[in-house]
Amino acid sequence: MKAPSDTTKYLVYAEIMAEGVVERPDVVGAIFGQTEGLLGDELDLRELQKTGRIGRIEVKIESKGGKSYGEIKVPSSLDKVETAILAAALETIERVGPCAAKIRVRKIEDVRATKRKKIVERAKDVLRDLFEEPEIESEKIGDLVRQAARAEEIIEYGEEKLPAGPTVDESDAIIVVEGRADVLNLLKTGIRNVIAVEGTNVPKTIVELSKKKTVTAFLDGDRGGDLILKELLQVAEIDYVARAPEGKGVEDLTQKEIIKALRNKIPVEQVHIIKVKESRENRVKEEREERHTETKEEGIEVKLREKTEEKIEKEERKALKEGVFDIFRKHKEEVEGKLIARILDKGNNLVKEIPVRDLVKTLKTNNTKGETIVFDGVITQRVIDLAAKRNINYLIGVRLGSVVKIPTSIRVITFDEL
Repeated sequence: MKAPSDTTKYLVYAEIMAEGVVERPDVVGAIFGQTEGLLGDELDLRELQKTGRIGRIEVKIESKGGKSYGEIKVPSSLDKVETAILAAALETIERVGPCAAKIRVRKIEDVRATKRKKIVERAKDVLRDLFEEPEIESEKIGDLVRQAARAEEIIEYGEEKLPAGPTVDESDAIIVVEGRADVLNLLKTGIRNVIAVEGTNVPKTIVELSKKKTVTAFLDGDRGGDLILKELLQVAEIDYVARAPEGKGVEDLTQKEIIKALRNKIPVEQVHIIKVKESRENRVKEEREERHTETKEEGIEVKLREKTEEKIEKEERKALKEGVFDIFRKHKEEVEGKLIARILDKGNNLVKEIPVRDLVKTLKTNNTKGETIVFDGVITQRVIDLAAKRNINYLIGVRLGSVVKIPTSIRVITFDEL
């Protein structure tokens, strides 16, 4: 049974070479016979053809010099993964009739993409030849043609069937948005490596993708966007963050606004930066307030405040008295402005020097032992947690980022404290 042409998604092209004279029925018989039971019931060729998910297999073959050469075409309405499996199965065929044979898949054509190209070309002809005032109407109609073609590209991705663009798999970098409408708007702009989380609970598919690809979170400029960003930062490995203008959703942005927002994306380490000075003042304030509940006498309060500040200063100067800060300062000066990270041992000797962008990866996967990390970057919660797991005692960076908790086992120092 031949699959209806309007349901065909892909066309598999393969080349065949047989060590002898064979004809079309021999090739078709070999394809059905040698793949039977190979891929299970769901991908059995005979069943797929009966249900119209595989079309009529076309074979063109000719013999020359005692050998046979030809081309095989297999129309498929399966999805991309299933079509690829089916194509790979063709290459397992080793004999056609009595002859040794070899089949190699040459290409897989996206039939829908070919149709879209024809639509665009025909639309150009229509705009040029059939409209009385093309200079007035062509721009709007061209946009409609492009948008219609791109809207057809939306797919369902992963076990959660998330709305996504067609190039999420093959792209090294992806853009994560909130919902289906956001995906459609980016597709209309020509951005195809996009996928939606569809809610505040980040799907497992997004988490797994973030481990393998460079991820930009592109979120609405409202509280909902804040909540999703918070969840993403907790469970996924986000590299960059882009936001719609305040009060706007990604689905409502124009092409110019989308491009501007993505161009202005920032590294995740710089999100919600907390100044070290403010952090230190908060520590003084908290301890002063705790002491203040014990007494209201002005003279005692002043003394206690001075003692609190002296206590913090003493903690910061303790390492300095031992000569350690001098060494830290030397390494800080040598990495500052160079986007370099250094790992030092207990004797403050250099163990390893790497680019800052590789620090998280190194802490995750490398067994390098160290006592101190000095790096030209922002100290984030993720870096602190990974450093603590590696038994790092001192973590020294440019400034403190979005940090909720610092383990007691690790001392965090910023460059302006050295």
